[in-house]
Amino acid sequence: MDEIFEKVQSVVDRYDEVSEMISDPDVIADTKRFLVLSKEEGSLRETVETFKHYKQVVESIEENEEILREEANDSELEELAKEELKDLRVEKESLEEQIKILLLPKDPNDDKNIIMEIHGAAGGDEGALFAADLYDMYLRYAEKEGWTVEIIDENKTEIGGYKEIVLMITGDNVYSKLKFENGAHRVQRVPETESAGRVHTSTATVGVMPEYEDVDIEIEDKDLRVDVYRSSGAGGQHINKTSSAVRMTHLPTGIVVAMQDQRSQQQNRAKAMEILKTRVYDYYASQNEAEYAEQRKTAVGTGDRSERIRTYNYPQNRVTDHRIGLSLNKLDRIMNGELEDVIDALLIADQTAKLEALKQG
Repeated sequence: MDEIFEKVQSVVDRYDEVSEMISDPDVIADTKRFLVLSKEEGSLRETVETFKHYKQVVESIEENEEILREEANDSELEELAKEELKDLRVEKESLEEQIKILLLPKDPNDDKNIIMEIHGAAGGDEGALFAADLYDMYLRYAEKEGWTVEIIDENKTEIGGYKEIVLMITGDNVYSKLKFENGAHRVQRVPETESAGRVHTSTATVGVMPEYEDVDIEIEDKDLRVDVYRSSGAGGQHINKTSSAVRMTHLPTGIVVAMQDQRSQQQNRAKAMEILKTRVYDYYASQNEAEYAEQRKTAVGTGDRSERIRTYNYPQNRVTDHRIGLSLNKLDRIMNGELEDVIDALLIADQTAKLEALKQG
């Protein structure tokens, strides 16, 4: 544990340094710097407080061991010290594990909002219907978490499915909880159109990208095609008479963003550019994803959308996450947005893999 405590002490030292800096009037006057340092202080606080508590527990253990050495004739005091020592040692062990987890490398995107893309894949209409079911599942989960969901773009089928639906999900720590949803989701069920009652297998893919507020990427005009057209859907005369909708295509990657939900062409243009930058940035960042995943030694996969990550078996009311071997016989509840057990299991598997990597050096 000595090596780990050295790391904790460096966190404590940095916390003290940052705490002192944000009390400086010059820093307080610099709003941007103050916010950055305040965020850093907040991210370090739990580790520092846990370590302080750990040191108090260690001190209490030493005091009780001293009592046992010096008060050998006082059986009542000795019994109390033994009982307290037992509880303190259990707490010490628990705190050591907490500290190890707190020291694990943190994903810098964990506190970010996300853009989620859901595509109907194999299975034609049934794949598109399953994409709609996944959208409903994430929408209900987001409502439970107190997040906001905004539809950015959608391509519906005639029977109510989605060839594609793109969402912006905003709230606290959205990416940290949904980042492992990247991949191919497989459904096994009897389609409504199947007269013989045979089980069909279809898929939908989910992509999760953190929202990069200040994307360090420049999109040149020559790499961009912008089309404007009339918005569709409800909206009265304004929506029918003006070309306020915007479709942006990034020519080098073929990434397309369509936006028509804002009130004016200028607002749609600004929103489309923000989303396009995020998607282009993610496209280039994902080129190194396999290497990053290997370095991270995650047990939960690379996040490649072609990777089959989960099966939803309706006849058996079962969901199986293939990456961690988790099977739960409560598909109905999971499709109703009760994703907590799946997400918690994925987070624990990821933490466990990282702890193993930490132990191995």
